[in-house]
Amino acid sequence: MAFITDPWFYALAIPAVLVTGISKGGFASGAGNLLVPLMALSVPAPVAAGIALPVLCAMDVSGLRAWWGKWDKREMRVLIPGALLGILVGALTFTLMSDRAIKAMVGLTTLAFLARTLWLARHRQAPPPAPHNPAKGAICAAASGFTSTIAHAGSPPLAIYLYPRRLDRQVMAATTVVFFGIVNYVKLVPYFFLGNLSAGNLLTSLVLLPLAPAGVYLGIWMQRHVSDALFYRVLYVLLLVTGVKLTWDGVFAG
Repeated sequence: MAFITDPWFYALAIPAVLVTGISKGGFASGAGNLLVPLMALSVPAPVAAGIALPVLCAMDVSGLRAWWGKWDKREMRVLIPGALLGILVGALTFTLMSDRAIKAMVGLTTLAFLARTLWLARHRQAPPPAPHNPAKGAICAAASGFTSTIAHAGSPPLAIYLYPRRLDRQVMAATTVVFFGIVNYVKLVPYFFLGNLSAGNLLTSLVLLPLAPAGVYLGIWMQRHVSDALFYRVLYVLLLVTGVKLTWDGVFAG
């Protein structure tokens, strides 16, 4: 029943939750990829995922309310079924993966996300918008649902499909926010049956929960008043260090 009391865990979890909230508030999109990797440096990756999910669901409330009904309906008809399939596969394989395997997956996904982000930043010339592709969309959504179930790391697979589509900015935001909001709430079901929502994990989530709205409102404020250049530099360094450490622990350590 006891929640986590290790100060090292909170030294990592508190900034991770705040940064994720800032991202949910519309500043530095993609910063949410830091949540589980940082916490997984001090606790097993499945525990980090279980603690993170209720906090993410709390953050999603404001996003779902703000963007509900504004998504691309054609894309969502493809993405949601794909994501549900990915969640199912992720839930079925979750117990088969060791902590080391999950850490390796989180670390490699973090490094892949960072590499892709930096590559896109260096190649600013955007190609023509990609056409609607139900097959590619369903595959990417399934991969997103799978990685999101394992480690809340569903952004990179979805971005591979949605970013080249170059949708209207508001439509893109609504589609992404509502997609992950639905995915996170659906994940509550398998997480409950997998034991990831144990009393100890939920109590730890409850301790971190007040930081969720604080981070969201801070993100809204920063979007209006702060340049994101320095923030992104710090974020990329954290992602690099965390991704390398988790990959090392998962692949080479032990």
